Amino acid sequence: MRKPLVYHCLSVLSVLLLSNFIVKPMLAQTAMLFDFTNATTSTDWLPVNDSVMGGISNSALEVHPEGIAHFSGTVSIENNGGFASIRTLVEGNRMDGYSGIRIRIKGDGNTYSLRLRTNRQFDGVSFRSMFETREGEWLDIDVPFDSFSPTFRGRTLRNIGPLEPASVHQMGILISSKQTGPFSLYIDWIAAYK
Repeated sequence: MRKPLVYHCLSVLSVLLLSNFIVKPMLAQTAMLFDFTNATTSTDWLPVNDSVMGGISNSALEVHPEGIAHFSGTVSIENNGGFASIRTLVEGNRMDGYSGIRIRIKGDGNTYSLRLRTNRQFDGVSFRSMFETREGEWLDIDVPFDSFSPTFRGRTLRNIGPLEPASVHQMGILISSKQTGPFSLYIDWIAAYK
């Protein structure tokens, strides 16, 4: 026996209300850090490549009109080089109380690292966590703060305490690990999550 239309409508309404209840708390558990909806955002991200030590790798960040950032360039190991990166400042205690960084990206199959610094200095200790990409696929990647390791110029450091999210003042994305040639990483947004 078929149920009256009113039962069907109530069932659909219940599903919608339940899904809304489930989704809203998930959205409330994130804080947007960068969404690239402003084209001038690209000037806030600076390229830092192996040219600082004589290498010839290059990179740039371009923000497209639809609010997608494009980190691209070429990595070369000539002249003792081998990395390309972009970096920006993070204002205030924007990550305090959060569990990690969630980033929506479309990559090229290369491995990248997310880098966080707890000071505003150009050089020094950075905390690194690697993430994988799949060529041509949009992915939402969670990078927990407890997965970050302290490094200095590519070497893992000992006797340094864990990353303190409240102390983060810089964020960067880097490609290295002998991955030579052209690279391309699209970034939709970067958020902190709980």
